Amino acid sequence: MTDFAALPSPESLPSGFLPPELLRAAADVLDRGGVVAYPTETVWGLAACPAAAAELYRRKGREANKPLQLSCPGAAAALALAVPSPALLALSACWPGPLTVVTPGRSEQLEDWGAGAEAVAPDGWLGLRVPAHPVALALLAAAGGPLATTSLNPSGQAAATTQAEAEAYALADLILPEPAGAADRPPAAPSTVLRLPAEGEDTARVLRLGALSQADLAARLAPLGVRVTL
Repeated sequence: MTDFAALPSPESLPSGFLPPELLRAAADVLDRGGVVAYPTETVWGLAACPAAAAELYRRKGREANKPLQLSCPGAAAALALAVPSPALLALSACWPGPLTVVTPGRSEQLEDWGAGAEAVAPDGWLGLRVPAHPVALALLAAAGGPLATTSLNPSGQAAATTQAEAEAYALADLILPEPAGAADRPPAAPSTVLRLPAEGEDTARVLRLGALSQADLAARLAPLGVRVTL
């Protein structure tokens, strides 16, 4: 498993790690409704502004009933988008990291995304993620807020785990490169996806098992009386 704590923070990156003009170009692509490819601590991802989330479905050939996740620049930013809950607060200690939490979103936030809200928040539920990778965090900072994100692959094919694979799929308008030496890291598992219990329920459900185990999640939620099932 990847040592997430060993990944550098954006503040620790050497000058010139990502040229400012490249980040500005990425922000411009997103502002125009385009798609940016970027590395994460798990697999490569595709990002679009929430209001332009439909473009991610079009590029991937993704089924409309499969919601996207919402990547955020930090735990506080993610929590601000969701209806508060003790379970979500407990799990926010896993961020940044390979965990996507599906939880009810604040209605006032969803309204800001217009037609894109259905792609990132079907039935009002959001899949929140805070990546633990400096390039992903730099992209989110350049965008100035959360982004609709998904793995970089045509629907039904394996997700890209290297820059070469990301380039070969040719799904993005712009690709942000891996840090020097990052290609030496072994491919990582995707993020674990956990749906929190609805109001009045006591069971959270793992929708996809990934880099965080069921036991990891259960240990954090057990003190709250919340069970975790597959």
